[in-house]
Formats: sequence, C-alpha cells, structure tokens
Amino acid sequence: MRYLKTIICVMCLLGISFCGHAQTVQVEQKIDSVSILIGQQAHMIVTVTAQHGAKIVWQKFKPSQFITPGVEVVNSDNGETSDVDGMTKVSKIYTLTSFDERLYAIPPVKVSVNGKSYQGTQLALKVLTVDVDTVHPNQFFPPKDVQNNPFRWADFSFAFWLSVVLVILCCIAYYLYSRLKSNKPVITRIRIVKHIPAHKKALNEIDKIKSEHMQVSENQKEYYTKLTDTVRQYIQDRFGFNAMEMTSNEIIYLLRESGDQKSIDELHELFETADLVKFAKHSALINENDLNLVNAIKFIDDTKTATEETEEKIIPQLSDDEEKSRKSRMTIKSLISVIAVVVVVLLVYILYSVYQLLG
Repeated sequence: MRYLKTIICVMCLLGISFCGHAQTVQVEQKIDSVSILIGQQAHMIVTVTAQHGAKIVWQKFKPSQFITPGVEVVNSDNGETSDVDGMTKVSKIYTLTSFDERLYAIPPVKVSVNGKSYQGTQLALKVLTVDVDTVHPNQFFPPKDVQNNPFRWADFSFAFWLSVVLVILCCIAYYLYSRLKSNKPVITRIRIVKHIPAHKKALNEIDKIKSEHMQVSENQKEYYTKLTDTVRQYIQDRFGFNAMEMTSNEIIYLLRESGDQKSIDELHELFETADLVKFAKHSALINENDLNLVNAIKFIDDTKTATEETEEKIIPQLSDDEEKSRKSRMTIKSLISVIAVVVVVLLVYILYSVYQLLG
C-alpha cells in the first residue's frame, strides 16, 4: 500500500510537470489592419513564446499562395526575437493582399515547437473597394506608366566583375606590349653573294689600271704594285696557293708544274721587272710597261677556267641569346593576340548585357 501511494505521487508530479511544460508555449496571431482597400497590403504577425533553444518550424507559404481563397500571401519575413521572463519570443510577419471586395476569415497559422503542433487564432480581414465618382467622369485619370525598378546590384554585378577582368587583361596586354617594344627584334638578313670567276675579277682590275693610265705615270712603283697584286690574287684564286705571301720565284716554281711554259716565262719577266722597280728603283720604259700589262692579260686568258658567274644565298646563324629572344617575342605576340580576342569578346558581351538591362 505504501509503494502504491509513492507511485501515484510520482505520476501526479510528472503530470503537473508535463502540463506546466505544455503551458510554456504560447502562439499569438494578430493583424495590423482589419480593413484594407483592394490591392493594399496588411501585415499578419504570428508570435511564439517558448523556452530557450526550442526548435520552431513555421507554416510556409509560397509567394502569391492563397492563405484562404481570395487572400494572397505576398511574402513572409522574420520578425523580432526577444527574451521575456526567461522565455524566448520569436515572431513571423506575413504580408497579405486581396483584390476582391469581401470579409475574409483568416485561418489560424500552424506552428511546430519541438515537434509538437500549435496554432494561432482566427482573424478577420475586410477588403473594401475604392469609391468611384461617376458624376464627374472628367476627373478620371489614366493609369500611370509602369515604374522602372531601381538598379539592383545583383543585376549588374556580373557585368561589373567582367569589366574588372577586362581592365586587368588590358593592363596585362599593355605590359606585354611594353616588353615587346623594349625587346628589339632579331633581324636576320639573307646576303646574296655573287661569285665572280677569278679571271673576270683580275681583268676588271687591269681595266681599272688601264683607265687610270698608270702605265704612263711617273709613279711606276704604284703601277707595278697594283699590277702584280692583281696577278697574285688571280693566281691565289685560280690555283689555290697563297700567292700573296710568296716571293716571285716561289710562285713561278709552282706555276711551272701546271702551266704553259711560254706564258709563265713572260709572267716571270713581269715579276722581275716589278721587283726591280719596287726594290731597286729601276725605271722601265713606257713600251716595257705596256708589254708587261699585255703579258699579264695573256697569262690570265691562257689559264682561266670556263666558269660562269654564280650567286649564293648566305643565311646567318642565330646565337643562343638571339634564338631565345626570337622565341620570347613570338610567345609575347601570341599572348597579346589571345588577350586581344578575349578583350573584344568580353567588351561586346558587357555592352550587350548593359543594353539588355537598360532596355
């Protein structure tokens, strides 16, 4: 009997505690205006008072959803949250509107607190029409134009950030252009070298000597120096040994192995006369000068080869630094081209987007 009384007391205490806990949740539902004109808005405020940390789930309404036939929920916003007597007070604001004249009954809004369902109180909303003066129709005014919405950051943010990217790309392109301008291009010029046969070059030089009348000049040393230098250069080009650095006897010795003996003897006389004039101050006669000039021409004609004038293209080879510089310029030019294309595309897209927003 004693244990039975104890069990009954514990159950009573639990029931009292449960009832007290249930009474701690309060749902208050009110409206700021009981009557509105057609198209106007009223604000319905639902306030829940519960313990701290309570999980509150509000009844959800989609935009333009009817809370009751004829009354739309425009939107819902969170209201104020405050602490009152150790409890948390949370509110939700529902914006309502209607376009039909009538007295509407607003049903209670359902709220879930810690998984348990609660609801507010039923409200009334009177929707009135606008009085129309049918006696003075001339005072009616046409509907106003649709007001343009103000600019919103969300509409222009994407175009703005694209513009920032566009400016950055332009700066990069300018930097690359400056690098390209400071890095001078490596210019490789292809040279075309004409290979004139040795006998033609020698005969051209002899023609210059004749045109200057050096064989009749008093300065015989200069005449024989130019004449023998021309013949030596021809021998070097024609026979392949360094005649410019050899003595006259050495040249004659090498020529006797492959040339006409008579023409070589005449050439030997030319070299001997030239050596006498240049080193022994010998004075040759005018007809002797002419004869030596003729002998030089004869020797060239007798030993010339049947080769024609040719042209050779010489392409210079780039150094390692020049090759790196050339590749660097090519890379910079490619980057500038790509950036230019991207800039043009972005610019067109940004202008089109702004036009669409403003239009």
